[in-house]
Amino acid sequence: MNSFQQFLSWLTSWSWLRIILVCSLILGMIGAGAVVVVLWVVTRDLPTFDSFQDYQPSLVSRVYADNGEIIGQFFIERRLYTPIDQIPKALTQAVIAVEDSRFLEHPGLDIVGIARAAWTNLKRGGRVQGASTITQQLARALFLSPERTYTRKIKELILAIKMEWVLSKDQILEMYLNQIYFGHGAYGIAAATLTYFDKNVTELSLPESAFLAGLPKAPNTYSPYRNPDLAK
Repeated sequence: MNSFQQFLSWLTSWSWLRIILVCSLILGMIGAGAVVVVLWVVTRDLPTFDSFQDYQPSLVSRVYADNGEIIGQFFIERRLYTPIDQIPKALTQAVIAVEDSRFLEHPGLDIVGIARAAWTNLKRGGRVQGASTITQQLARALFLSPERTYTRKIKELILAIKMEWVLSKDQILEMYLNQIYFGHGAYGIAAATLTYFDKNVTELSLPESAFLAGLPKAPNTYSPYRNPDLAK
């Protein structure tokens, strides 16, 4: 019996189920190895856990006269930091409802939200709904560029999960509300409150909180100075 006949004899002695299982195992090992390599390449330059704890946003520097009056301000991004306990509960609840309704439940990545967005986009034939969580948006704003690439998305997901490991939900929400852009040069909720309502964030009413919660999705589109009816 030649070698080819021996191979045929061995092949027929195996069931197709065994062959499929072996091939699946080999392909799975190759796929797992490829995933490990991709993750290693992508995560080499990501921030460490300490970076999340050492959050230092760009803030406004104010110059005061002897009588306490503000006579000048200097800033790269017009931002005034506000602790989470000074932000109205109605505002934080509205932001969660608008941006990430499962924020208090997921670990930084919302599988349910991704599936829902994918199904909605498939039905409507385009990118109608996104699935980025509040934590992902914060990771992107702090550490990544806005470019739309698969590499950036993978980094964003990994960073979001790492942030959820070391930060509480309140810490993430506080950083998010102080970091995001609200339009017209206002970064963070305190600057946005001054810009649109000329008041302190603690004085926000329910309608004002609702307006500000919806603004970051499209600050220019919902600007009350450009589109008052749409903003309302």
